[in-house]
Amino acid sequence: MKAKVQLLPILLVPFYFTSFQTYAGEPSMEVGEKIYTRAFGRGCGTCHDVQPNPNLFESVNKIGREEFVKVLTDGRNAMPKAMDQIMSLGPVKTAGLSQEQAVESLLMYLRKGK
Repeated sequence: MKAKVQLLPILLVPFYFTSFQTYAGEPSMEVGEKIYTRAFGRGCGTCHDVQPNPNLFESVNKIGREEFVKVLTDGRNAMPKAMDQIMSLGPVKTAGLSQEQAVESLLMYLRKGK
């Protein structure tokens, strides 16, 4: 009986640590925020938080996902290609996100608003 009582805390430890974290390969708003603040070493807001550049928090509600991905992949006007930059960020790598999951994380953050 004593051995069974001592095993209970050991069995609960993995549950405790995994129940409050984002799992690898899962999009998250936290990673999306890190993408927004760290892309190109200074963050998307360096350009997108000033006029006349598009405000991304508003733009995500005006353009579709496909167009958003195209802009990130190919660039547009003065905006450089950003997908490689996004995928090279530490938080994206650490979370084990695919390109699609990284985009979803960024969209989750932008749709939430500031």
